[in-house]
Order: sequence, then C-alpha cells, then structure tokens
Amino acid sequence: MRTAAVWLATASLLCAQAPAPPDPAAAIREEAEKRSQVMKHLHILTDRYGPRLTGSPNYEAAARWAMNQLAAWGLVNARLEPWDFRHEGWSNERASGHFLSPVRDSLVFEVMAWTPSTNGAARGEAVLLAPPAAPSKEELDAWLGGNASRIKGRIVLLGKPREIPVSFAAPQKRLDDEAVKRRLAARGGPPMRAGAAKAMPGKLSPQQVSAAIDPWLIANGALVKVLDSGMPHSTIRAFQNRAYDVTKSIPSVYLRNEDYGRAARLMESGEKVEMEFDIVNRTHPGTVTWNVLADIPGSEKPEEVVMIGAHLDSWHAATGATDNAAGVAVMMEAVRIIQSLHLKPRRTIRIALWSAEEQGLLGSKHHVEANYGTFEQPKADFDHLVAYLNLDSGTGRIRGASVFGPEEAAAMVRAALEPFRGMGVAGASPSSSRRVGGTDSTSFSSAGLPAIGFFQDPIEYFPQTWHTNLDTYERAVPEDLRQASAVIAATAWHLASGDLRLPRFSRDAMPAPATPAPPVTR
Repeated sequence: MRTAAVWLATASLLCAQAPAPPDPAAAIREEAEKRSQVMKHLHILTDRYGPRLTGSPNYEAAARWAMNQLAAWGLVNARLEPWDFRHEGWSNERASGHFLSPVRDSLVFEVMAWTPSTNGAARGEAVLLAPPAAPSKEELDAWLGGNASRIKGRIVLLGKPREIPVSFAAPQKRLDDEAVKRRLAARGGPPMRAGAAKAMPGKLSPQQVSAAIDPWLIANGALVKVLDSGMPHSTIRAFQNRAYDVTKSIPSVYLRNEDYGRAARLMESGEKVEMEFDIVNRTHPGTVTWNVLADIPGSEKPEEVVMIGAHLDSWHAATGATDNAAGVAVMMEAVRIIQSLHLKPRRTIRIALWSAEEQGLLGSKHHVEANYGTFEQPKADFDHLVAYLNLDSGTGRIRGASVFGPEEAAAMVRAALEPFRGMGVAGASPSSSRRVGGTDSTSFSSAGLPAIGFFQDPIEYFPQTWHTNLDTYERAVPEDLRQASAVIAATAWHLASGDLRLPRFSRDAMPAPATPAPPVTR
C-alpha cells in the first residue's frame, strides 16, 4: 500500500508532466464552471474561520490556513508578511441581553469591537439621553454636566431611535446593460466609502462628541452604552471603539432598531425599563498581524509581477462572507485554476490577501509603502509591478473594470475580458483617480501603480450585508463566484503572458497625488 507521501509525489510528477491547454481562456472557463471549488473555500473562510477581525485568533487561523492551502496547490514562497497593527487584538466570546421589566424578552444586538466585558451580568434601569446635535464645546460640556447624575448604575441609550419607514421599493436586481455602460462611461475609480462628517466652524463633529461621551460614561459609573442600529429587519451594522483600547470605553452594544424603539416608547409612556447585558470579550496581546502572499513563478520574466488580491479580514458581527470572503475565495480559486491547468505564465502571478482593510486599508498600504513606494518616491520594485487586480464588492458577478492608467491600458484589459462578454462582462474603462479609500486597489493607484478594480452586480451586498450581522455564507451566489473566478484567472493570465506589459501613465501624464481625504467612517 502506498504511503500518502509517495502518492502525493507521484501525483505532483504527473501534474508537472501534463501539457498546458491550447486555448487558456476556454480552459479556464471550463475548469471554473465544471470543477469549481470556490464555494468550498468560502465555506472554510466563513463557517470555520469567520468572523476574521484583524488581530483576533480567527484572523490568524484563517491566514495560516490560506497560506498552507496555497502551498499545497504548488504555489511557491507562500508566506505571512508581518506588519505592526499597533493595537491589541480583540474578540467577542459570548453576549446575551434581555428586557427585565416591564416586559421580559430577549434583546438582539451586536457588541462594539474593542470594548470591555461586563462584570458578570450588568442589570440596571435604562435611561435614554440624546446628545445635542452639532454642539459647541461649551454646549456639550453643559449637557454632560446636566446629565451626569442620571447615569450612575444605568444602562444608557444614546440618541433618539431612528424612524425607518416601511419600504415600497422594488427588490434589488442585476445591473442592466445601460447601467453597466453608464458605470464604464464614468471613467472613475472604485466607489468611495463615506468619509467622516466635518464639523461646522465652532461646532464639534459627531466623532468629537463621541470622544467626549465615552470618558464621561466611565467617570460617572454607567454600566452599558447602547446605540441604535438604525437599520430595518433586525439588521445591525457594528463597528469599533475608535480608541482601540478597552480601558477607554464601557461595555457597548448596537441594539437592533426594533428593540431600541420599543425601549424608547416604553420609557416615553412612563414605564420603568430595566435591562440586562452579559458580555464576555477578550483582548489578545501583541500588535503584529499578517498579509498572506504566494507566487506562481514567471517562466521568462519572474521579476515582473501581476498581483491579484482581496482583503481577508472582516468585521465581527457575522462571518464576513460577502465582505470579503467572497473576494478571497475567488482569488484563491483563480490561482487554483491556473495551477490545475498547468499554465506557465511568462511573468509571476502573485496572490495577496490583506489584513486590516476594514480599519483603513492598512495591510495593503503597508505592502505598497514597504515594497513599491510611490511614483514620486519609488522603491526598487516600483517598475516591476505590472498590475494589481482587486475584488471587494460582494457576491455579484463581475460586469466590468476600472483601470488606473491611460486608454491603452484599458484597451488591453478589455481584450482580456472579451471572451467573457457572453457572461455579462462589458469591458473596462480608464481611470486617473489617485484618491485613496474604499478598497485595497486604491492603495496601489494612489501610489501611481497600475490597479484594476472590478465592479459587480450589487446582489446581497449594500446595504443588506455590508458590515452587518447578515453577512453569512447563505448570501453568496455560487454561479456568480464561479464566473468571477474565471474572469480573474483569465485576466491575470492574459496580463502575465502577453508580449507587452500593461501600459502606464507617462511621466508627464501621471495625475498628481490626491490631497489627503478625511478619515474613513467604517
């Protein structure tokens, strides 16, 4: 009976001797459609390793699994690229909450990341306090002083409940051809996420108000901070304590709008509302986290690199399927397809899975700064990156691409995408935007590097699953992820194997760097 090692060695030898297909694009499509493993990758990333908050044990386990899986497929130099996140890791172990009076019922909520546990079950009367909107410092100080005596030993609901009208809008559908044409004609980069609200002169921003309230809650003995999720149908979008320090916050939760509104109405009608929260969170020592990298070496020009990537981290309220295990699963499937077909690219194809995208694209920014620099201050490898391909818009099928570069670059990407026109891919348009924010491709384009961002049908993504407690495996569309895997694999192969490199902006035509944007509100 053969040992496993002998069997693997024999299989590897047979694979190495197998010929490459005569039509790579057709072979890639057939492999993606008939022998796909993309949903298996998604299952492991979500059901086994989700959620994958940067700095958590789940993130590290997912990164090590991905590295080992890439190595098992035959990619070389599979590695973890360390960098300093500068914050301890955090995870939620368990949490429960209840109405105690005047009714007894369960509460639906998610914990705010990087906040502390309760000291056992925290029970207390609820009080609703609405901070003034856009106050001056003096107005906020007066409000804090006037309400300090009301919060000791209390569970504090901050802000009036959001009123969400019943929706009569049609459900989401795929982009039609006209919508795709409009998107391509816009000739812009990837959609930008909302920036932080700016304060009016003499007034405090919402972030400044929040920064003042947390120490006030601690100093005056509040038990739990409760925020309205502000979304319908029990949807909760949970973020983090911006200090990333559990000593600078009290236990904090996002309560579903339906429970928050119920509590507010009961208090308004004169009822005494009592609640209980029992929360166990953990911090994890150490501030180092990792990007995951692995290579399919180029046969003729290994120093030239076509990189494909997606962010591996997620938020903590769900298992992070559409944001962005879907993108990771597609990128992993793309390199698996190329390996399984024994394709030998002329240039190196590199997969990169990023950490801390959700905290401001930090993992990809670190990689670009450490390895490439910028157009204005390039490092040795700046000219070696042929292109970076990014996927980060959920589970919908790919419909087109935005290419940071001249029209000639977009034309080359259009040629790579042409075999997939029958699968709904409309083409590519050039972009000259060096704005950073929204997704990891902008870490590259902001540095003046050729980045390709793919846009997708907005199926089961925004606002339904994006950063919410609904972002689970069930929301993925298998046929769309199979299509995306084929498109990414074929595009990477095309750019890594052609005679010509993807054109870049000339020195005279390179757009100026964008002015720094305000902090991203995630």
